Parts: sequence; structure tokens; C-alpha cells
Amino acid sequence: MLKKITQFSLLIFLFSFSVLLKAEPAGYETLSPAQPTHNPDKIEIIEFFWYGCPHCYSFEPLLEKWVKALPKNVEFIRQPAVFSELWGKHAKAYFTAEALGAVDKIHADFFDAIQNKKQNLETEDQLAKFFVEHGVNETEFRSTFNSFLVDSKMRQATATAGRYGITGVPAIIINGKFKTNGPLAGSHEKMLEVIDQLIKQESKAK
Repeated sequence: MLKKITQFSLLIFLFSFSVLLKAEPAGYETLSPAQPTHNPDKIEIIEFFWYGCPHCYSFEPLLEKWVKALPKNVEFIRQPAVFSELWGKHAKAYFTAEALGAVDKIHADFFDAIQNKKQNLETEDQLAKFFVEHGVNETEFRSTFNSFLVDSKMRQATATAGRYGITGVPAIIINGKFKTNGPLAGSHEKMLEVIDQLIKQESKAK
């Protein structure tokens, strides 16, 4: 009897193990509860990033190419994460560029300045110089940098990462319902594959 039980238990174990081997990892987590999106008519994709993150920097060229090919029913949003004072300074630079309509001018070069040139871009004066070098009027930069709009975005950013359960970057939120990142998906390339899969899923659901 004991021998039969042992053999049966072994069969159950082998079957369970074979199922695990065949199962493909999802590459994402489901958010609970799901979070509201800005525009219910669009599939919302949010990227959490930090200019000082080498993984975000290496992901950026792939992401930029991917964004250019997005279908019209998808809205892509960059969201700087704020986990420290330094992250906050870089986030404020991004929100200032966004308010000035200058993200296309500064985003890639800001990454390069931090990651490769090791520039200190933290104080208002340092950032003003960088923005002026990229064609932004200094007075407009300083006015926007110290504006209520940018201050509001900074206060919101501090809470936003926690709302989505973000603990590291880069991380992507798909339509307020799903989260993926490098460890979950396995690589930056697979992150984009997972996002594409979920976009198709959400598009069919609409």
C-alpha cells in the first residue's frame, strides 16, 4: 500500500513538474485594483523611468522606435519616478520640458548627459544652461521650472509610483491593469512583446 502511495505521489509530482516546464511565464503582473486611465477611449501605456538609470538608458532606443509605430488607439505617457531627492530634480527637468513642449529637444540628450558625459544637472542654473543650449529661452525655462503646473506634477509624481506598485525602473503600466518590467518579462525586447500582446488583448476587449 505504501509503495502504491509513493508511486502515485511520484506520478503527481512528475506531472506537475512537466506542466510547469511547458507553461510560458506571463511576463507581467495584474494590478489589483486596476487604476483609472486618463482617456477611456485609448489604450494607455505609462513608462516609469529615471535619467540616472542605466537600464532605462539602454531601453530608450528600443522604446523610442516602438513608440513611433504605435497604433492610433494607444496613448503613450512618460512618467519620471521620484524615489529620492536626486530623482526628483531630474523629474522636475522632465516636467519642465514637457510643459515647454521641448521633450523632443532635450530627452535623448539629457539621458546622454547623465549617463555618458556624467554631467551634474541638478540645480536650476545647471538645468537652465542645458535647456538654453537646446534652444529654450532662459526666462521661459525659469518661469516654467518654478510654475504651479510643474510643482503640481511633482507632487503627483511622488504618489503615482506607489499607486501602481512601482519599486524599480524601467517599468511599464498597460491600461491601468497590468505591469511589466525587465525581471518579469526577461529582457527589454520581451517587455515590448508583452506590451504588444496586452495592447491587442485590451483592444479586442474594447
